[in-house]
Amino acid sequence: MTWGVGANDLANVMSTTMGSKAITLRQALIIAVIFEYAGAFLGGVQVSDTVRSGIINTSMLSATPEILIYGMLAVLLAGTTWMLLASFLGLPVSITHTIIGAMVGFGTIVLGVNAVHWHQVGIIAVSWITSPMIAGIFAYLLFLSVQRLIFMRPHPFGYAKRYAPVYLFLIGVAISTASILRGLAALGIALTGFEKIATTLGTGLVIMLIGVALIRRLNIPEDAGRHTHFSYVEKVFAILMLFTACAMVFAHGSNDVAIAVGPMAAVVSIVQSGGQVMFGDLPYWVIFLGCTGVVLGLLMYGRNVIKTVGTKITSLTPSRAFAATLSAAFTVVVATGTGIPVSATQTLVGGVLGVGLARGIGALNLTVIRNIFMSWAITIPAGATFAVVYFEIFKALLGQ
Repeated sequence: MTWGVGANDLANVMSTTMGSKAITLRQALIIAVIFEYAGAFLGGVQVSDTVRSGIINTSMLSATPEILIYGMLAVLLAGTTWMLLASFLGLPVSITHTIIGAMVGFGTIVLGVNAVHWHQVGIIAVSWITSPMIAGIFAYLLFLSVQRLIFMRPHPFGYAKRYAPVYLFLIGVAISTASILRGLAALGIALTGFEKIATTLGTGLVIMLIGVALIRRLNIPEDAGRHTHFSYVEKVFAILMLFTACAMVFAHGSNDVAIAVGPMAAVVSIVQSGGQVMFGDLPYWVIFLGCTGVVLGLLMYGRNVIKTVGTKITSLTPSRAFAATLSAAFTVVVATGTGIPVSATQTLVGGVLGVGLARGIGALNLTVIRNIFMSWAITIPAGATFAVVYFEIFKALLGQ
């Protein structure tokens, strides 16, 4: 199932970076491997807890733990089926939608409508609407600032070097919030409010200094024309995308891998406790298994989704991809910190749409956008339907 997540969800996350050709294929794959594992190990516990026990009332199955195991396996197979089908079609669907739709379908058919924690599902559903909107608005404003402060100036490259430190600092804040603070918390290191602020600001400064050092290596000819200036501005944003991609992949690992392995972790907890419906700590080997599947899925079958989001919604350059990706990273990081599963797919597509709107509605491929929205709409009922079918198959084959 996580192989399907890699082929679709992680491919979607990497699509802006690779579609804009901001970094090389090798750099993208190195970033994907390192930061996907780091995000899942350091930041995904809260989201996994929400998926394991926050969607349906699992205590109602205390007397029949095998039914819950069948249900969790059915949820995994439902996710597998829908993610692979969507990847084949090149549609960037959400593993969050799929898993939670499958959980609701299983809970409703086995335990009844009242067994579903509809309040928690409602909070998650609202986040599915608000997260792409927030990412889109932030991306719109961010790219508008890039246009006004850099591209519309007489010597764009000089202004790019002037304002790049500000954008680098924002990236540093996102990376600190996404990784360093969450990583320290996962290691049991408690920081005071002041220490968290100091760590965040310090990370922003470090990233800013590293980025500025790399940007200083770029030297434009003195007699360069405006077109040459634009190409060098994009080189500046390609450097920024190196850092932004790291933040987004970490955010994906901390959110979507945790969602994907949640049902598996529930099965492991039940078996290890001798049949008791209780959930302990998320086993590290389950996280490792999930991450490995995600990375392999990206490498082996991610090209279709990368092509859809990276090239078909709107034409992406490094500066446009930067605005879309950074806005999505901030949105996912904030939501993950609250334990609410959001869709990295939706936030990034929202970011790409925001950048496209900043260039005018004519810059968007409305047919592709319509297909993406339709795939989102049918993901929840598809996940629920597949989960019910697989659950009945398990029950028929293995008995109650």
